[in-house]
Amino acid sequence: MKFLAITLIVHAPDPATGVPPPVTERFRTVVEHAVLAEELGFDGFGVGERHERPFLSSSPPVLLGHISARTSVIRLFTAVTTLSLLDPVRAYEDYATLDHLSGGRLELMIGKGNGTAQAELFHVTTADQWDRNREGYELFRRLWREDTVTWQGRYRPPLDGAEVLPRPLQRPVRVWHGSATSRESVELAAVHGDPLFSANVTNPVEPYAELVAHYRERWEHHGHDPADALVGAGTAGLYVAKNSQDAVDVYRPVFEARQELFRRNGVPVVFHSVEDAIERSSALIGSPQQVIDKVHRYHERLGHEVMHVQADADGLPEHLHRASLELFQGDVAPVLRREIPSRPLQTEERVT
Repeated sequence: MKFLAITLIVHAPDPATGVPPPVTERFRTVVEHAVLAEELGFDGFGVGERHERPFLSSSPPVLLGHISARTSVIRLFTAVTTLSLLDPVRAYEDYATLDHLSGGRLELMIGKGNGTAQAELFHVTTADQWDRNREGYELFRRLWREDTVTWQGRYRPPLDGAEVLPRPLQRPVRVWHGSATSRESVELAAVHGDPLFSANVTNPVEPYAELVAHYRERWEHHGHDPADALVGAGTAGLYVAKNSQDAVDVYRPVFEARQELFRRNGVPVVFHSVEDAIERSSALIGSPQQVIDKVHRYHERLGHEVMHVQADADGLPEHLHRASLELFQGDVAPVLRREIPSRPLQTEERVT
C-alpha cells in the first residue's frame, strides 16, 4: 500500500484558543507538513482545491510549486483539481510547468468540485458542472498528449492547431478521478482507463464500496483488463498512540471541534461521537494494531492500493501530531506495505 498526506487547508479556530492562526502562518504550516511527510517516508503529499470558507486552498499549483522547491522525492498530488471551474488550457499550462519544476513528481486528481461559492465566483452550477468537468478533462488530456490541438466545445473558445507550452516532462501525467458518490466521475475514469480515488470520508463505507464496485464493472465494460484497475481511498482522521484509550481521549476534543465546524458551515453531521466515528467511519484512531486491522477491513470492501491521511494537525498540538505520524510510519505503514501489495506511483515515460 502507498500512503499520501493530504490537506484542504481548513482555516479554523484553534480548539485550545478559539482563534484561527494568521493566514500566512497557516500556509507556512502546510509547507512544513509537506517537508515532514517526505522526511517520514510518505509516498505523496496533496493539496485540495476549494473556493469558500473555511478553506484556503484556492491555488494548489502555487502552493505545490513552493513545496516542490522544499522537497525532492515525494509525489505531489492535487486533491482535487476542479476542472469544471477552470479553463483547461490555463490549468494545463500551470501543471505542466509544475511538472517540470518538481522533476516529474506531479500526479493529478480531478473532480467537479462542490460548494455554493462555485455558482457565485465561476457561474458554474449543478446543472452544468458535470458537462464542464467532462469537456474540460477531454481537452486537458489531449493537451497533455498532443503537440498541437484542434478542438471545439461548449465552454471555451475553439482551438485550431494550437500549441500550448511548455510541453510536459511526464507524457502523460497520471490523472486520478476523485469521487464521493458520483457515478459520472466513475464513468469518466473508466472510459479513459484512469484510476479512481474514493473520498471515503463523510459516510460509512457502504456507498463508497458500491461506487468502487461500479467503477470496476464499467472499467471492464469499456474493454480494460480488470487487473489494471487502480483505486485509492481517503480517511476521515488519524491519531495513532501506543494505547488505544489514550488515542481516543486525545482525539475526542479534535473530533468535537470538527463537528462544531461542520454545524456552523451547514455540513450534515453523520457520526455523533468519537466512538461512533471510530466504529463506523474511516477514521484511524487507536493503537497501531487497531489501525492496521481497520485498514484491512476497508481494503476488503474497496480493494484500494493507495490511502490518504490528514496532513494537518487538525487541532492536535503539533508535537502530538508529529508523534502520531511517526508511529504510523514506524509501526503501521511497514505492515500494510508488506501485506497489501501496490503498484508504483512513479511514472517512467518522460520527454524533454
